[in-house]
Amino acid sequence: MSYPMTQLGGCAFNHDQSGSAEQEYDRLRALARQEHDKESACKDKAHNAYERGDGQAAHELSEEAKRHGAVMDQYNKQASEFIFRENNAVGRVASDTIDLHGQFVQEAEDILEQRIKYAQSTGQTHLHVCVPSTFP
Repeated sequence: MSYPMTQLGGCAFNHDQSGSAEQEYDRLRALARQEHDKESACKDKAHNAYERGDGQAAHELSEEAKRHGAVMDQYNKQASEFIFRENNAVGRVASDTIDLHGQFVQEAEDILEQRIKYAQSTGQTHLHVCVPSTFP
């Protein structure tokens, strides 16, 4: 599932982090952006091929765009999971708290929905959610 690349706030971390952690997060998001650019380029080329009447090329380019989109989704998933683990490691937040810094909006919504279901299933009565206080 492709997510629009809209991030909550401007900072991925809500704590002091190692430079290597920030570099890994940035690397994964950069790879996702590169795949997004390739996906967009293939879609444009597919459209042009279709307009020229070259259905076979349009189809091939459309399939290539889908492959780039799938790779982009994988990189974004890796980045989301990585930053979530970093921000929610034991000792960084309380057990009744979830930190969503660094998540794209849809990622944050999906994580929060899962966490609410878990909280309800375990009888937890409240949940604190950390989100960035500024938006780009």
